[in-house]
Amino acid sequence: MPDCPGAAVLEDRLAEVLANHPAAEVDRQVIATQEEAERAGMTGSPTLLLDGRDPFARAGQQPAISCRLYRDADGRSGPAPSVAQLRAVLDVRAGDA
Repeated sequence: MPDCPGAAVLEDRLAEVLANHPAAEVDRQVIATQEEAERAGMTGSPTLLLDGRDPFARAGQQPAISCRLYRDADGRSGPAPSVAQLRAVLDVRAGDA
């Protein structure tokens, strides 16, 4: 969504995770309306979709045009998935070439 405070955090963490994977494709979209969120499958901002699916969505979570918080392994909330969480869903290891 426009001016999402978590978007820059997600961008930075994705860049770190994908640093050794130049062939990875990232498509960025700004979602501004509830209808766009529903079409895109965005369950809050920022949302990461992998092959059209949100790997961090909770069961029953509905599309939304709102800020989203993510919980890390210790239950702390933050504006984006942690680097470890991103590596896990992307199956990317630190130092992979």
